[in-house]
Amino acid sequence: MKKDKKLLNITFLGTGTSQGIPMIASSDPVCLSKDAKDKRLRSSILISWDDVSYTVDCGLDFRQQMLRENVQSLNGVFFTHQHADHIGGLDDLRAFCYKIGEMPIYLNKLTLKSLEKRFEYIFDPALKYPGAPTVKPNIIHKETFKVAGLEVTPIEVFHGKLPITAYRFQDFAYITDIKYIEESEKEKLRNLEVLVVDALRIDEHPTHFNLQEALDFVEEIQPKKAYFTHISHKLGFHKETSKILPKNVFLAYDGLKLSL
Repeated sequence: MKKDKKLLNITFLGTGTSQGIPMIASSDPVCLSKDAKDKRLRSSILISWDDVSYTVDCGLDFRQQMLRENVQSLNGVFFTHQHADHIGGLDDLRAFCYKIGEMPIYLNKLTLKSLEKRFEYIFDPALKYPGAPTVKPNIIHKETFKVAGLEVTPIEVFHGKLPITAYRFQDFAYITDIKYIEESEKEKLRNLEVLVVDALRIDEHPTHFNLQEALDFVEEIQPKKAYFTHISHKLGFHKETSKILPKNVFLAYDGLKLSL
């Protein structure tokens, strides 16, 4: 490790798509699987360095994820976009706000606008509900910024027509809900140790990478290792799909931990 680099510890809180696996009312064999690696909560990671911890997104399974990983403190949240599976746990930040007070959140203007509408009892002082979490929005653009001594680089990708914020932390990048990325933004992904990217299913999808698109993207970006996330039951069983991947590409699973 370079002298000025920080040790990053990453936990995959969830690796599933918007409905999770098993999906409600599904009799698909993957949804009925007994393999723990086929049970996927909504996608999110916990990333820690020095004595601080942040999540990327806080979705509908946030409470369950925090309890499972016994997370006792949180210093902020980086949001990718405003869809329910990425923001639905916002209210559960209150437990951490009781400890630290105002919770910093990092997001683009479009995501903040959506949060202010959906959670007006958090953001509107006239409607503020007693006990609701108190958050401090930090609007991000395309420029690198620092959080707790670490440089964070936002990367704009597109989920259909919707702009999504991916993030690079040192030599680790986390991308969900991607279908398209500009060439100029790809340059921010060079020389990665680990790339995490969306791979929804085998068949094509209008707003997500499918498996082949994700593999092609890894081949283009050339990280040392890649992990696929935001996975639906239509990608198949974890054990079987893992067998067909290149040696440096892996299916992430809930609870997976990395250090780099």
